[in-house]
Amino acid sequence: MTESSIPPGARDFDFLIGEWRIHNRRLTERLVGADTWETFDATLSVRSILGGLGNVDEFKADWNGKRVEALTLRIFNPHTEEWSLYWVDNLTAVVQPAVVGRFRDGRGEFFARDFHKGIPVLVRFIWKDITGNSATWEQAFSMDEGQTWETNWTMEFTRAGDETRQSHGTGSEGRRT
Repeated sequence: MTESSIPPGARDFDFLIGEWRIHNRRLTERLVGADTWETFDATLSVRSILGGLGNVDEFKADWNGKRVEALTLRIFNPHTEEWSLYWVDNLTAVVQPAVVGRFRDGRGEFFARDFHKGIPVLVRFIWKDITGNSATWEQAFSMDEGQTWETNWTMEFTRAGDETRQSHGTGSEGRRT
């Protein structure tokens, strides 16, 4: 695929290419009204694939005494102009159902149907606050078809080597581990 033939929308995740430090906040329990959060740091390495129609990342963290290694595959469909994002990690070794969506006005929203502990949920990923050196990702579950959402995991991304962001903040990435 040549540079000029890359369809609109296929560049939406180009901001993510490179090396990142991530500050994670995760609810300790989901869908039970919990408000206790755990935090941990991670690294992410992202590269472009398929001539710009996708990218793949490697996520690495120490969480709850375990080494977590995960991979996200993001593929852009030029016919639907939507992205499909797939997550797999070494804890479950199962490729999770794709979250599908697109960016509008600098904000990405992606959705999937899944289960959490046997409960059917609608999953939402949001990418926001995107700059050249930072971004925010959040994951939320809904048990009522999206009328209400419980945000259960947030990631604050800072480009590796960029020391301009001094704090991790409390904003709202990762996956359904």
